[in-house]
Amino acid sequence: MGVTNSNKQINVTEIACDGTLKVTLALAAAPDIASNPTGIVLVLDRSGSMDGSPLANMKAGAKTFIDIIDEATDSMQDGNIGSGSSIGIVSFAETATADTQLITSVADLKAAVDDLSAGGSTNHADAFSKAIELFDPASTDAKVIVMFTDGKTTSGPPPAPVAAAARAVGIVIYCIGLVGSDGIDVSVLNDWATDPDASHVAVTPDDSELEDLFADLAANISKPGATDIVINEVVNPDFNIVSIDPPAKGTAAMLGPNTIQWKIPALGVSGNEGANLEFYIKHVAQTSGTKLVNQSISYSDAENNSVTFPEPEVTVDCGTDVVTEPCPVPVDFSVGGCQDSLVVDLGDTYLESLGRIVQLSVTVKNVCPDRRVALGVILTEEDDHGNEYQRGIKTITIPAHHSSGCRDITVKCIKFVLPEDLNVSGNTGSICGSRNLKARFIAHNIDTDFRCCDTVTTVQ
Repeated sequence: MGVTNSNKQINVTEIACDGTLKVTLALAAAPDIASNPTGIVLVLDRSGSMDGSPLANMKAGAKTFIDIIDEATDSMQDGNIGSGSSIGIVSFAETATADTQLITSVADLKAAVDDLSAGGSTNHADAFSKAIELFDPASTDAKVIVMFTDGKTTSGPPPAPVAAAARAVGIVIYCIGLVGSDGIDVSVLNDWATDPDASHVAVTPDDSELEDLFADLAANISKPGATDIVINEVVNPDFNIVSIDPPAKGTAAMLGPNTIQWKIPALGVSGNEGANLEFYIKHVAQTSGTKLVNQSISYSDAENNSVTFPEPEVTVDCGTDVVTEPCPVPVDFSVGGCQDSLVVDLGDTYLESLGRIVQLSVTVKNVCPDRRVALGVILTEEDDHGNEYQRGIKTITIPAHHSSGCRDITVKCIKFVLPEDLNVSGNTGSICGSRNLKARFIAHNIDTDFRCCDTVTTVQ
């Protein structure tokens, strides 16, 4: 079967500027289908969310999958699955249907795929159950389920126990996920799939990629297990590799601060087999943004398997920098040889970061003793059409005074900053023009003798 799946995952999607994340590379491989008869059930989602291009692209992918297995089993696309292998079709919405049994006729398989139409909810448990029923428990052939879905379970019992029962009797489960209208939970697909999770699940947000995902899986299923595997991973220069967990399969080594090499002598030669490599990288640049984790990744093996790894992205937050005044644009000039003086007119230059500071004072009238006061100041600017624009708000607590009677309290030096780039009053770019401002004040007592009393109703 060759390399049946490849994956690359990261454990977080957001990190700080100097943050660290874990990267997991995963592979799965299995023996050659031509010498190892295999029953494959394609389990295809036909729920309502699949209507339109998702359904069309899924059908194209399923039919391409069938063609590749057809050729792989007897070295030609003769319309018949050979070498003792077979394919079955199960489709599902609110219930599942066995559209074919495990058969060898390519025409009948494709006809069953073409007949699918979208509509209804999503019952994954029934889909797994119908797929399991197609296999002969007494058969020694390899058994594979390829589950395709575009959403979460919306009807029927929980599917995880049914998938677990399938794995327990030796059925290998792969999941292809399309991020549909109601989203898809990758952790759920990992739970259904055969271990290692990362190497048995492929997810895409773009239904135009479905045919490629089905084709890659079929091409790798049809090849022998992989030998002399070499993977070279070069991470984005904004990251450095800080540590590697020794893999259970093969050996891994750093070839530099950004490069790691993983070698596996053999994988999936005598049976379905998976392998993981986990390593940690640290962000070392000083720029924020969404960044690709890897710069490049290459794969090779003795069987020339075709392997593509996803390209995960992480969002890096290095804080916010505000550049108030960019560097001035230089004016070039030169002084000639043996010239001891020079007069140069370099043109005009302007004052930078212009603006005003407004300082307000206000008197709050008749403030009673032993009462704190809350004062609010709202500043706006008015344009030529009478429209107002917010320029700031301040809230101030005026301490209580202890005079014998009410008195006026003057609050001084309430400052607002008015950058000139916010000027809507006209004459923008210069502090020589006037700006039309409005100030509003709100004041009220904070302290009061009032207390809500509880209402007591007495019934005579």
